[in-house]
Amino acid sequence: MTTFGAYLRLMRPANIVTAVADILMGFAASGALLAFYDQATDVTYLQPLAWLVLSTIGLYGGGVVFNDVFDADLDRIERPERPIPSGKATIAGASVLGAILLTIGILAALQVSVVSATIAFVVACLALLYDWKGKHHPVIGPINMGSCRGGNLLLGVSAIPAALEQLWFIAFIPIIYISAITMISRGEVNGGSTKALKGAVALYLVVFAGIASLALLPQFSLAYSLPFLALFAYLVFPPLFKAMPSPEPPFIMRAVKAGILALIVMNASIAAGFAGWQYGLAVLLLLPISMFMAKRFAVT
Repeated sequence: MTTFGAYLRLMRPANIVTAVADILMGFAASGALLAFYDQATDVTYLQPLAWLVLSTIGLYGGGVVFNDVFDADLDRIERPERPIPSGKATIAGASVLGAILLTIGILAALQVSVVSATIAFVVACLALLYDWKGKHHPVIGPINMGSCRGGNLLLGVSAIPAALEQLWFIAFIPIIYISAITMISRGEVNGGSTKALKGAVALYLVVFAGIASLALLPQFSLAYSLPFLALFAYLVFPPLFKAMPSPEPPFIMRAVKAGILALIVMNASIAAGFAGWQYGLAVLLLLPISMFMAKRFAVT
């Protein structure tokens, strides 16, 4: 692996694609697409989307790079194949890369609005908090990580800042979902527990109920969302059920990987409800891209 490849691996490219899906969904929920269509598809109305996509690339990439920086000593024991413990990347180099990425994330959001930049700054702080201390707490850790995703979704909604007042609560959907994945991921190295997996199933069901409840909003169509929800269920539940009888690391890792990649499908299901099945399908097309990258770069 080249030096460039080692630092690229630190950024978890496959995961970054799922973060882009958060932005696409939030952008649709905000109603920004309506402005785009109302103005005869004037591409200038998509400029905020481009900046927010760049922002999430920086925020997510920087967050996961610092994850490996803070875990360097532990990875030398548990995951020596990772870039830093293997010597293919240095702690100093990774720290510089992470800082640059987080700065890009905040500055890109500032091109949209001060509100967007504020959300980006909060997400960056939450990511660093998780990397430093949050991950080590059994309760706060999953909530901390979920809050990063919830903030990322709201970053997409901030394309129209006024929409945040009406849709702030949808951030709880990724918060609960990512909390479940984070809870499962604790068993990646030494194995998990059936109790944790059952808890994750319960949280997944809460997520499905939460998405279905969006039908109470006048601008959300559950009919468009249902096909994507069916695919979402097909992707996330089988790996969990397979791991329950024997929660060994290989099964846990598959469940975590499936959960992360299925984030795109979850976003597609919500995006379809807000903006139509065609837009949901466009978001879903990120899934094969993420799956392709997941074959070449670590996801967990």
